Amino acid sequence: MAVFVALLRAVNVGGTGKLPMADLRAICEAIGFEEVRTYIQSGNVVFRTGWSGEAAKARLETRLHEWMGKPVGVIMRDSQSLHEVLAKNPFPKEAPNRIAVLFLDHPPPADVLDTAKRRTDEEIAPGEREIFIHYPSGMGRSRLHLSAMESGTARNLNTVAKLAEISADRA
Repeated sequence: MAVFVALLRAVNVGGTGKLPMADLRAICEAIGFEEVRTYIQSGNVVFRTGWSGEAAKARLETRLHEWMGKPVGVIMRDSQSLHEVLAKNPFPKEAPNRIAVLFLDHPPPADVLDTAKRRTDEEIAPGEREIFIHYPSGMGRSRLHLSAMESGTARNLNTVAKLAEISADRA
């Protein structure tokens, strides 16, 4: 059985998309996922399953749509890929709470740097299926917009590290 981390898009953010983590755990267990654990109130769930990542994602998205009454995007990663993201951090000397990883289902657009809007001091570095963003002035002050933000979901580097740790413990 494989261990996966599901990163939900647009849940428990700014008062919209409310999904209590106890409900998310119950949804995952009802699907048949095992050793389910959520982490913080922003739609992070670690679990074990015999299904492929694609099959687990499809089942979870379907069930979340039924539960929420609207589509909820899910980005899936396995433990190894989270550790690889941490190792590839292009801003290793910066504070991890000022670095976000925008997780995507696909490679970043080739023009991600050229099409960034409202960019001030943010540093942007495309990865394989993610975009690293360093926010020197803090994420809360930034008005940066990347087109990939419409389909991806971001986590700060501290959260990525914790999810990598939790998923490694279950592997």
